[in-house]
Amino acid sequence: MSRMAQRVASFGTTIFAEINRLARQHGAINLGQGAPDFDAPSPVLEAAIRAICSQLNQYAPNIGLPEAREAIARHAERFYGQRVAPDHVLITAGATEAMFAAILGLSDPGDEIIVFQPVYDSYVPNMRMAGVLPRYVNLYPPDWTFDPDELAAAFTPRTKAIIINTPHNPTGKCYARHELEIIAELCLRHNVIAITDEVYEHITYDGVQHVRLATLDGMADRTLTISSLGKTFSATGWKVGWAIGAPELVESVNRAHQFITYSVATPLQAAAATALNLPDSYFESLRAEFQRKRDWLLEMLRSAGFQPLAPQGSYFIMVDWRGVAPEYVRNDVQFAEWLIREVGVACIPPSAFYRAEDKHLAAHFARFAVCKRDETLQAAAERLAAMRVSGD
Repeated sequence: MSRMAQRVASFGTTIFAEINRLARQHGAINLGQGAPDFDAPSPVLEAAIRAICSQLNQYAPNIGLPEAREAIARHAERFYGQRVAPDHVLITAGATEAMFAAILGLSDPGDEIIVFQPVYDSYVPNMRMAGVLPRYVNLYPPDWTFDPDELAAAFTPRTKAIIINTPHNPTGKCYARHELEIIAELCLRHNVIAITDEVYEHITYDGVQHVRLATLDGMADRTLTISSLGKTFSATGWKVGWAIGAPELVESVNRAHQFITYSVATPLQAAAATALNLPDSYFESLRAEFQRKRDWLLEMLRSAGFQPLAPQGSYFIMVDWRGVAPEYVRNDVQFAEWLIREVGVACIPPSAFYRAEDKHLAAHFARFAVCKRDETLQAAAERLAAMRVSGD
């Protein structure tokens, strides 16, 4: 007799766990999962140590440490001119928990939530566990644009929310202001909530500016803005995230959050306040360093024979691998496995970000992560260059 609940029986293992396992098995250089192989800035680490040694080791308030929520509110005004009270901020166990709590707290079974495809792999399982139906709208390469008519058609009387991930994982797309205005107009017309996942907000390229949907006309009270500490401060293992929104939205999310994790690691919340209060020079150097790494990896991938699609933001570069792999490699999963076994470099097959009937849309793509030390990128470059030489 099966003891596994039906709500999770079809999920399987995440693609990240599978690729990480294969990479370890074959000694591959891992440019797959978006986890830096370098540490958080020393002032942030030192703040966590001070907090631990200052007896900040018991439960934090359910909604979050006051100093962390105040820092998040200041950060919103500092970078986006978005004025929010600390009471409009909820601290969560990473952006992933914030998203799950948002879906649970803001929708009911039978409701619909619109997602853009390719879609980060946790959103739809979250919906299914909540009994919510996903409605898919495609992003089309090479610029990962959406068709406004397709988006408009996705709204129905049962639409409760739309999720926008910008900068986007896996494509690196940053939604332009005019695209967000289209989304905002539809949300207002259909009385729909917008849930934004903005964890890569400070990692943008080529002068592209991240636009926060909540700052557009009419959207302040109907947007839940989610972000986290992990990507901006290279502390993905801390799992400190947050949700910002109107009091009724934040309260709805907290009703779920209180019974998922209750509260988040207290000393890490204290360190989050230090991180978010770092000077502008930190955020400027972060952007410059990732720009350098992105440009380096783009050139590396082109030299190896890939056709990369230059991202506007995030940790990732999507590439077309046709012309690189042998003829027997027919799809992105086979390509990722071949690259790990035969070349010794790991990437993510992006069909994991598509529903079953649309996985063919990702068949010729792969996703590489730029959030690695120079030594790691150089070692990957050497292996990819050897692959090109051996194939000539």
